[in-house]
Amino acid sequence: MLDASPERSSAFRTGQERLYEAYNDLHSLAQDFEKPFDAPAILVVGHQTDGKSALVEALMGFQFNHVGGGTKTRRPITLHMVYNSACVQPNCYLVTEDYGEQEVTLEELQDHIESENQRLEREQQFWAKEIVVKIEYKFCPNLTIIDTPGLIAAAPGRRNSQLQNSSKAVEGMVRMKMEQKEYILLCLEDTNDWSNATTRRLIMQVDPHLSRSVVVSTKLDTRLPQFARGSDVELFLRPPGRLLEPGMLGGCPFFTSVPSGRVGNAKDAIFRSNEHFREALRDREDRDVTELEHRLDRRLEKAERARIGVGQLRRFLEQLLQRRYLENVPSIVPLLEKEYRNAAARLVATQEELNDLHPDKLKEKGRHFREAFLQKLALLLRGTVAAPPERFGETLADEHIRGGAFVGPDGKTLPVFEGLPNAHMRLFGGAQYHRAMAEFRTGIGQLICPDISREEIVNACGIDDFHDGVNYTRTACVIAVSKARDMFEPFLHQLGYRFAHILRRMLPIAMFLLQRDSQFLNGHDLFLKRVGASYHAFIDEAERTCRGKCQEDLMSTTRYVTWSLHTKSRSSLKSMLSKVTTPERQEQRQRDVRPARDPEEENQVLDVLENTLWNRQLGVMSEEIVAALVCQIFEGIRDHVVQAVELKFNCFFLMPIVDSFPTRLREELEAAYEEDIDEVFDVAAVRNALDLRLKALESELHQVERLQRKFATIHSTLAQQMSSKPDPEAQPDEAMISQSQALDGLSKVAQVAKMADKFAKSMEFQPAAKVAHPSLSARA
Repeated sequence: MLDASPERSSAFRTGQERLYEAYNDLHSLAQDFEKPFDAPAILVVGHQTDGKSALVEALMGFQFNHVGGGTKTRRPITLHMVYNSACVQPNCYLVTEDYGEQEVTLEELQDHIESENQRLEREQQFWAKEIVVKIEYKFCPNLTIIDTPGLIAAAPGRRNSQLQNSSKAVEGMVRMKMEQKEYILLCLEDTNDWSNATTRRLIMQVDPHLSRSVVVSTKLDTRLPQFARGSDVELFLRPPGRLLEPGMLGGCPFFTSVPSGRVGNAKDAIFRSNEHFREALRDREDRDVTELEHRLDRRLEKAERARIGVGQLRRFLEQLLQRRYLENVPSIVPLLEKEYRNAAARLVATQEELNDLHPDKLKEKGRHFREAFLQKLALLLRGTVAAPPERFGETLADEHIRGGAFVGPDGKTLPVFEGLPNAHMRLFGGAQYHRAMAEFRTGIGQLICPDISREEIVNACGIDDFHDGVNYTRTACVIAVSKARDMFEPFLHQLGYRFAHILRRMLPIAMFLLQRDSQFLNGHDLFLKRVGASYHAFIDEAERTCRGKCQEDLMSTTRYVTWSLHTKSRSSLKSMLSKVTTPERQEQRQRDVRPARDPEEENQVLDVLENTLWNRQLGVMSEEIVAALVCQIFEGIRDHVVQAVELKFNCFFLMPIVDSFPTRLREELEAAYEEDIDEVFDVAAVRNALDLRLKALESELHQVERLQRKFATIHSTLAQQMSSKPDPEAQPDEAMISQSQALDGLSKVAQVAKMADKFAKSMEFQPAAKVAHPSLSARA
């Protein structure tokens, strides 16, 4: 081990091992039963050739990765370190989707990672999918180390466009991982001037004060020869606050050197074994210290020495990890108690479900669930805040993506009215339905008639069966109803699909509310599928029926033009025909004294008659008259359709969910009960599922109880040991883990441990107080 320190007492090491073992069990419990416990992770971030992969190998004490010049890591590598006291040498497992967890040797693991990186390098690609490796090792904490691809500083210019795209892809991938708050960021800087914030530039966008970031200057052995004076080395070792954030994790940066060379039996291998590699690491650390003291012309202080070398960095991360563990104890013990109570309650409920598989009891449970489900649907339509909007709500943009937007005849999405209420809010149920109807009303209600071409007007004129004159009124009606029918019929389908989407979303929300209120039928998937299928079928049927009524209304409006519905045409025609001579205007002209009669004015009536009765040469006046008529008829049809569609969807689509669906669901379920109860509940499958659940809950309960006892005993011992004998390796630096902080945390841990121990004893002497199941009385 790199941090093997003979000064550390065996009792402390034993207590630390017990702590790691307890967290290992906690981690296993979290993975096996999906519990909210997890170990922290260290995310390694740096630019390409900063030495990230080499540092990860040095921290772990053995080589497994593809290390070299250029960008070698092209996929993130997640290393799940698992404590295992029986593993003197690391046991490696490659985790894949196809084959699960496969045990591999270090050489096989290295070959796999190298081949994968070489393949991506040939393809000039990066892949966000992680290579997942699990490693079991003695004295190794439950820790996840994530080695990310190196950040790329691409040069400008078109010739470097591919490298620029790769830079953006890698930066986005790494930033997404850095946003996980539980991650400790290991920020690698390959520089001798702290004013150049290469990696910190990206990290400080997520962690502005570096409060969860450990800054590491790599390649110290190549950095030292670049300093000419001892003052430069002093500035590098202890950068002032103007160059580096004083609030960084650890207070000051760490400095590491990793000897070059690979482990193996090949001709170019430098190290014959991992033990040889670890010895080289210790030797490199000693030589760096000697070189620093020579250039500074003094011995390093204890705080300075604690930041030089891979071994010191690993020791700091272990202490930091142990502190995180100890700080989490006050929250873990109550969580374990809560999980115990929940598991015990589920165990009793499962046993009761096994006893309630009688047909009459199943029918009664189904009826209770049915009525509760109908109540939740009605509640969602009326409005509720019981369901979290961040999980179940949809903004208008989300609704457009999943339920479709209103698309015009030109294939473009209709713009959303700027004043549409609640467009950016996450809504569900009745509120979402109302917003969609408002969007339809404002969007479709403001559509204008499409442009009319002269060819359309001439073709619509045709020829009459009594004379060869032109009936421009009929022409306008033909054009208007054709364009209205083509315009509005697709919107009926789009609106029906949108409303069906909104109401279908209410099913999972109602199920969530039933689970929250303990009204859900666990294990009866066949019954739940029947209820869901009935609900979806009713929505589809109601949507088809309502859409059919709307289409009939559209057909009646566009089949025969009723002028009483289109009164807007009068004002437009009056404006368009303002130039036509009328009796009133003739009298006005007679009162006026004019020197001569205007021949153009006398011929206005003749021009109007000629243009509107028998002249097929389409003039400006005729075109304007037809366009005005078409627009007014179209607007009348539009207003009538919008009002009729809103009424019909409210009456024949929304209200049946409240009025008709409950009766339909009751009749269908009662009829299914009478035919075959097994087709409704599948009693045999339910019984098998309940038996499996019962066994899983018993196992979970046993593990939780064992962890309660373990956390109730080992931490009080660790607190006493650390309080009585401080760690000789602990550093006096203010930013390091202070003794007083550790003791304060451990005093709280001791109090919690006593409480948990008292609780464990009470459980031991009163097993029946927890649950009434016989398996719960067997205490480990």
